[in-house]
Amino acid sequence: MAGRGSRGRAERRSAGALESEVLAALWATERPLTPAEIQHGIGGGLAYNTVHTILKRLYDKGLVLRDADGRRGAYRPAKNAAELTAEAMHEALDRGPDPIAALQQFVTGLSAEEERALRELLAGDGA
Repeated sequence: MAGRGSRGRAERRSAGALESEVLAALWATERPLTPAEIQHGIGGGLAYNTVHTILKRLYDKGLVLRDADGRRGAYRPAKNAAELTAEAMHEALDRGPDPIAALQQFVTGLSAEEERALRELLAGDGA
């Protein structure tokens, strides 16, 4: 949500932050949501047009699907949060010059619980 800056004015959220909030709202429910429902759920004084613009951007990126509902449209995520995160991780590995070194750095920062889960997945026990 937007906070207050040092001069008392509302701070603007970045497009990426707004996209994340909209996706989080969509992931939090099992049914498609209209822009008005998303606007209400996010709060923070966002204009309807802002929510609609963010949904259009997410649609153009293939991150949300639009379901026709009479004259109104409702949106649902194209991928769940885990799928989107895994895709971002694969893209990050593909961009770097040494993906093995990146993976080594990544796993050294895992918590004990995450490390245990990773070991189970690699052993074929956690699928």
